[in-house]
Amino acid sequence: MSQPKNASSLLWGAVGLGGLGVLGTYFAAGHERFWANWVLWFVLMFTLGLGSLFIVALEHLVSARWSVPIRRIPERIATLLLPAIPVGLIALGALPVLYPGTRPEAAHHPILAGKAFWLSLPFFSVRTLIAFSLCVLGLWVLVGGSLRQDTTKDPAFNIRARKFAPAFMAIFALVITLIAFDWISGLTPEWYSDIFGVYVFAGAFLSGLAATALAVLYLQDRDRLDGVKGDHLYNLGAFLFAFTVFWSYIGFAQYMLLWYANLPDEVIYYKVRLAGSWRAITITLASLHFILPFFALVTREAKKDPKRLRRVACLMLGAHVLDMYWLIFPALGAKPFFSWPELSFALFFIGGILLWIRAAMEKGQDMPVGDPFLREGLEFRL
Repeated sequence: MSQPKNASSLLWGAVGLGGLGVLGTYFAAGHERFWANWVLWFVLMFTLGLGSLFIVALEHLVSARWSVPIRRIPERIATLLLPAIPVGLIALGALPVLYPGTRPEAAHHPILAGKAFWLSLPFFSVRTLIAFSLCVLGLWVLVGGSLRQDTTKDPAFNIRARKFAPAFMAIFALVITLIAFDWISGLTPEWYSDIFGVYVFAGAFLSGLAATALAVLYLQDRDRLDGVKGDHLYNLGAFLFAFTVFWSYIGFAQYMLLWYANLPDEVIYYKVRLAGSWRAITITLASLHFILPFFALVTREAKKDPKRLRRVACLMLGAHVLDMYWLIFPALGAKPFFSWPELSFALFFIGGILLWIRAAMEKGQDMPVGDPFLREGLEFRL
């Protein structure tokens, strides 16, 4: 019991130390930098939780059996949406500071004038509240229903969840698009990309898969997922591999189309990110998010090797952090920021996220024991 207590103490210490740095950032490093870091970690928490909830809904949508024994893991990670909501409500304070479209002068801007109502502070806030409410609905139906089924053993939940899953996919598409276009591209509202929402979806789904893989391995190391074998890990590794390629394809397609059209209001987005110090970050992002995980998981054996899978999952989560940094921080200027304010926010939010997930992993059963398809999932073999 000493190791979990020591780990919790370290995490609480990181949260406390990071919290002091977060307060210091607000008063010593400027409001823009404070809010850019706050929005960054809000988007990270939210996309991680939303990507995990998408995994749960996808299982119900396609009536997957192999993933039933590990479904409780993304259900637990999806509850990150609950603390992400108050973080997002606080992040609304960033709108007049970071988002040009929410300021009164946007009505007189030659490009933003036509988007003035959509980008206005009241409508932005309303859309955010709607998105949060829809996510709570998804959690209540898919995660709450699954937890209740552990006690009731009611097979009707599976029918309700499968009927709700298509509606949730529409909810997910709406919410991830609002997050992408409001909270990320809204920092540079003169720029737009038709497939930007798909790009953010790919990163969210990948982060959910990576967190799920890490949590599965964590529970396996503690003998808490008896029956989950290499074939289950292989499918997780295969999804990670496939969506690593998908993320890269969407990212390159977006860049190629903007480069080919060469329109001034479009290429400015990549012009900033391919100049100066940002060029090195762009190359690093491509390496961490595609090249390294692609070759690490390209073989069949690698996809079910626990050590390899753990390393790649950690790499993918780190790459997701870098991806969001790459998307958000250029709005502050042509030079990247990384010093004690960014480290403080990382300590505060990573510590808080890990504490939340550790607590979630101790609640309820590790498998959906009330699901009538659990036995079939445990017998899954490739």
